[in-house]
Amino acid sequence: MKKIKIAFTGPESSGKTTMAIWTAEHFSYEMISEYAREYLAVRKEYNIEDLNAIAKEQYERNNACEKLIIDTEMLVMKIWCEEKFTNCSTEILSLYEEQQIDHYFLCKPDVPWEEDPLRENPSDRDRLFERYKESLLEKGVSFNILSGGIEVRKMSILNTLKNLNML
Repeated sequence: MKKIKIAFTGPESSGKTTMAIWTAEHFSYEMISEYAREYLAVRKEYNIEDLNAIAKEQYERNNACEKLIIDTEMLVMKIWCEEKFTNCSTEILSLYEEQQIDHYFLCKPDVPWEEDPLRENPSDRDRLFERYKESLLEKGVSFNILSGGIEVRKMSILNTLKNLNML
């Protein structure tokens, strides 16, 4: 069986989890959720070492199975670290460089903001979206942008995965 890894990436509250859950259920792939939610559930404050620990565990989980839908990956960790601490740690940069994803879906923040105690950038999503897009283009990976309502996004996922022979 061919190993397939599909990641959803983008700024906070842009539909990553919603679309990852739907895709995993629709195709019966295993979904790897965002470890940061688990880790930060018991911490109010965090530092760069915490982000390194989160990234390391997320990276290991993201390499666990054959057919994976990934709700968060190392580009999220890289941009998060840069935004919060100005620079990205060498540990996260290394994991980002090693990461192998077959296709990324970059979620556009054209959906309403949903309040969440772990979210930090309610008014900066468009700027962050551009950072994600520039990073994906710079890395030269396979990706497309998901925008619009849920049904439009679902059709885009179906068409993309069919065209990439990932079904």
